[in-house]
Amino acid sequence: MWRGGMSEEVGKALCAVLDRVQQAAARRPQSLPNLHPRLVAVSKTKPPEMVIEAYRYGQRNFGENYVQELLEKASNPQVLSSCPEIKWHFIGHLQKKNVNKLMAVPNLFMVETVDSVNLADKVNAAWQKVRPTSTSGQKLKVMVQINTSGEDSKHGLPPGDTVTTVQHIMASCPALEFMGLMTIGRYGYDLSQGPNPDFQMLLSQRREVCTSLQVGPETVELSMGMSNDFEHAIEVGSTNVRVGSTIFGDRGYPNTPSPERKTKVVTEEAVGKLERLTVKEQ
Repeated sequence: MWRGGMSEEVGKALCAVLDRVQQAAARRPQSLPNLHPRLVAVSKTKPPEMVIEAYRYGQRNFGENYVQELLEKASNPQVLSSCPEIKWHFIGHLQKKNVNKLMAVPNLFMVETVDSVNLADKVNAAWQKVRPTSTSGQKLKVMVQINTSGEDSKHGLPPGDTVTTVQHIMASCPALEFMGLMTIGRYGYDLSQGPNPDFQMLLSQRREVCTSLQVGPETVELSMGMSNDFEHAIEVGSTNVRVGSTIFGDRGYPNTPSPERKTKVVTEEAVGKLERLTVKEQ
């Protein structure tokens, strides 16, 4: 249940994150495109009241990982009435069967996780039906998600498919506006080992896109960096960071463990099974 004192907590946390974003941006090399980083406040599992409080403190861009939760939160009467300028980002894996539902989200601003030509075509067709460009002129902003870490557990295109996918969107998806590239990257990278290789991979993919399609780097955004590494991401070139728990507090997953917790549980189960087998053999 949302606590009455949470308003001040959300406000203070949001202001602190925005200050850190500003400081990180000031540390970027001047050789990088001069694009001020966009903060996407990820409200996953949090109640609409928290979204409204962050909005009251000036936040406009919000992100959600699940289509149903985004649809319910964005359609909430209080959110609709209190947050007229809100911009929703979808940042989770998008299944084709959920595309039409996602297109119905009020104030949908950007889909950051287009990871195939087929999905791009599906989103393009669905957006045209919902909001024909001939009448509104409003294109749906999209990013192409790249699997920079090569992990099977991560969604996204293999890097080798980036240019052809971006080219397809720009040439064959008139209802979509290509905004940039997005990655999640490997969890828990130790920055003492040097720059995050997943972020470096996304930077190299932008260079390939810009060279191959003859577009300027300032026109290709990079969405990378979350609560634990958004400052480093900004320093090396991120223009869009997705921050959730640092603003809204830890999330509760009663039935769905986090990736780190899930790994721990699986490991403990495996050890327990091995111990039982050993005892049985003895």
